[in-house]
Amino acid sequence: MYMKGGENMSKIEDMYQKDDWKTEKHVPVIEVEEKGDEMKVKASVGRKEVAHPNETEHHIRWIELYFKPEGEEYPYQLGKYEFTSHGESVKGPNTSTVYSEPEVVSVFSTDKSGTLIANSYCNIHGLWSNEKEL
Repeated sequence: MYMKGGENMSKIEDMYQKDDWKTEKHVPVIEVEEKGDEMKVKASVGRKEVAHPNETEHHIRWIELYFKPEGEEYPYQLGKYEFTSHGESVKGPNTSTVYSEPEVVSVFSTDKSGTLIANSYCNIHGLWSNEKEL
């Protein structure tokens, strides 16, 4: 069981934090380019208004993308993307010149409206989520 501020939290959805991505660096930003029934979805964390660190000690570990069609009970997972290079090396933290940036692009087709959901995980500040209506 997870504790937050003395409060028991046993459901995963209670652990996801939400905020405005323009002021909170952990919130996934969702951008959509529509071309007919094809959607090009870009999701990123800390690449727009407020920068997020990308270093060994503090980084975004992964982003997941889902699409939940209107009127359907369950979402479809479009992808899960892991970021595993944060400057770490055998010489110590932040000694490498290899850094992966938390930004992904996914293309999918649909003729339905619905909700795009982006979840992300910061190794220090936990789970974050954002949604965008299509």
